[in-house]
Amino acid sequence: MANSLLTGATGGIGKVIAQRLHDRGDRLFLLGRDGAALDALAKEFPGTEVLVADVGRPTELAAELAGLLPDRLDALVHCAGAVELGPVGDLDPEIWQTMFAVNLAGPAELTRLTLPALRAAAGHVVLVNSGAGLAAHAGWGAYAASKFGLRALADALRAEEHGNGVRVTSVYPGRTATAMQEKVHLQEGADYVPEEWIQPDSVASAVMAALDLPRDAEVTDLTVRPGLR
Repeated sequence: MANSLLTGATGGIGKVIAQRLHDRGDRLFLLGRDGAALDALAKEFPGTEVLVADVGRPTELAAELAGLLPDRLDALVHCAGAVELGPVGDLDPEIWQTMFAVNLAGPAELTRLTLPALRAAAGHVVLVNSGAGLAAHAGWGAYAASKFGLRALADALRAEEHGNGVRVTSVYPGRTATAMQEKVHLQEGADYVPEEWIQPDSVASAVMAALDLPRDAEVTDLTVRPGLR
């Protein structure tokens, strides 16, 4: 049985990935700060381990997860994220700190903590990034900067861990119909129509394709864009 650890499993994309992994027989380790929500999700996925920790507080992760991580980890999927929009001239330091903690420093620290288990299983790290990790636009400075950093983290990790058999994939979804996207539309002052955007199931399919690829190959970067309507 494969062991898979996910962050952001209570969100749109993360929950679908958790469902797919559970359906194929993986033992799930779901990490998040909302213990009640994770417990409810664990009831849907029998055998799931709940890890209550906050990726937005990376300096506390080691203590929060001490003795709780598996010895072997086949997949680490980073789905947790936060978004705040605004012009660079209007963003206060707290917003920058939050974006970098949740979207970059947290994933970096969780990856560091799980690397021994990933190496033991020749596992796979998947970082669900964003189209904003490839191009930054007006009003997206803090979020995009954190996602550019996440891309750099993936590239460095891939080069460092290739010899240990650890695969690393960055997935760059375009606008996806999730609660985060609804928040983005609210900040943009635009009407939100979920049907106009990528569905979480489609992004999950891309993630699973990378995870299920035979070991003779590795998907390094995967961009998922809205389709034709």
